[in-house]
Amino acid sequence: MLIEPVLILLRVLGYVAVLFMEHWKRRQMRLNYVWDLTGFGEEEQEEHKDHNRAEYEFRVMKKTMKQEQSSPKSEKVKLTCTDRMPAYLTAVLMMVFMILVTFAMVFGVILYRISIKAALHMSTYSAARSNIRATVKTTAAIINLIIIIILDEIYAAIARWLTKLEVPKTDKSFEERLIFKTFILKFVNAFTPIVYLAFFRGRLVGRPGSYLYVIGSYRMEECAHAGCLMELCIQLCITMLGKQLIQNNLFEIGMPKLKKLLRRRKSELDSKQEEELNKTLQRHEKDHILGPFVGLSPEYMEMIIQFGMVTLFVASFPLAPLFALLNNIIEIRLDAKKFVMELRRPIAAKAKDIGIWYNLLRGLSKVAVIVNAFVISFTSDFIPRLVYQYMYSLDGTMHGFVNHTLSYFNVSDFQPGTAPLQPMHLGYKVEICRYKDYREPPSSSSQYELSKEFWAVLAARLAFVVVFQNVVMLMSDFVDWLIPDIPKDISLQMHKEKILMVELFMKEEQGKRLAARDNHNQDNCNSPSSATQTPPQPRSRTATHAVGWENKHKQPEENPAPIYKL
Repeated sequence: MLIEPVLILLRVLGYVAVLFMEHWKRRQMRLNYVWDLTGFGEEEQEEHKDHNRAEYEFRVMKKTMKQEQSSPKSEKVKLTCTDRMPAYLTAVLMMVFMILVTFAMVFGVILYRISIKAALHMSTYSAARSNIRATVKTTAAIINLIIIIILDEIYAAIARWLTKLEVPKTDKSFEERLIFKTFILKFVNAFTPIVYLAFFRGRLVGRPGSYLYVIGSYRMEECAHAGCLMELCIQLCITMLGKQLIQNNLFEIGMPKLKKLLRRRKSELDSKQEEELNKTLQRHEKDHILGPFVGLSPEYMEMIIQFGMVTLFVASFPLAPLFALLNNIIEIRLDAKKFVMELRRPIAAKAKDIGIWYNLLRGLSKVAVIVNAFVISFTSDFIPRLVYQYMYSLDGTMHGFVNHTLSYFNVSDFQPGTAPLQPMHLGYKVEICRYKDYREPPSSSSQYELSKEFWAVLAARLAFVVVFQNVVMLMSDFVDWLIPDIPKDISLQMHKEKILMVELFMKEEQGKRLAARDNHNQDNCNSPSSATQTPPQPRSRTATHAVGWENKHKQPEENPAPIYKL
């Protein structure tokens, strides 16, 4: 009974990302055919290759001048890894520092949750005490969202600065390095709070008598009795909706309008004069007044982060695909208005695919399988239930599962100062209490140590992750092999075009041969008869010798013509 939902979930989670990638490859091939890019191969890419950037040429010129001062005769100069080593070290250290800043922000939100929860427990307001968990979850998720939005803008500027320090040779190399750095920083920024809730919260609290404390007497936060899935779902919902609504949509429309308003204020013309001037301007002059086109990297980055939200934690937030669909329907219209009304027209350039973005999508689709396997295995009680049902249950049912997951603790083993303040709260003195964990009882020789049930459940969880990953990867490769990358109608059309091209070339070659033959025959007809011409004689022999040799070797005629005398 319990295995059926997981099998369905396994199939869905494994195939969503794979089907998306297969559909995109087919769509990309169709676009290549429609836009006449099927023959845009390596040779044409070399022809359209970017020129060296001005910053790179400037650095090379400085290096050349230094080498000419030391040795006048030098080979062609270029920037090597040794020249870029300080920039590489700076980039690595700065990215590590920014990731640590993200971890520090997450830890700050953890401290906020712990302190606010303790303050609400001590509050005299009854409504505040009754909704402690909901208040803490919602406010912490909103704070996380604000931090993510602010750090995203900071990380984008830092990634561009680090890329400029490396001085890439071409614009393509510059863009790829910038995209990679920005993706790493924004991915860590967006998913660190979610990863903490999914895999670490509730597992670092310790046990009764040996709790983990932070900042004095504050205990590390725990999950609810039903687990952390609900808190993870709330965090995903607020992060996804807030990030898409505020950062992706409002910023995209608001920032160009704000810049346009600032340009109008700086202008010396009033609104009426500006309207009259716009009526007299040509289309290209009006476009020049608009904001500059900064590229499609921000748009791609939004889709990559959204794809990660949908695929990585869809087991915890099943509504993520629906929200992504609704957001994309709205964003298509907003982007259309932004590109048409607010920004200048981009310069068209040929490209056979989406470049490094496809590799990022491919990598996320692979990581999504592993992450969802860990979410199902470690965040939910699915594996402990299976282990209990098939290993410890007497009748093969779930009767007694809750009691199996609870361990025993003797209240006399509390450390000084950590015992309950009111031991007679229930009307009698409690000597043994229960808590959710797999540990040895107080009567055991290794009391409060991890029990064999814990290791059995952990082994089952890891085995599930391995099986889940390999089965889904195998089926994904099978689906990848089963679905062709080129649609059938496009393949047939390309095959017909190749046949027509071959026939055209053959007709051209045949026409050239016929024309050459006609020219040759015409030249033969226009030339004198071969009988009236004497062949050229060799210089070593005289004419008499040649005539004698011809008479000697002349073949007799079979039917000599009769001679008539008059």
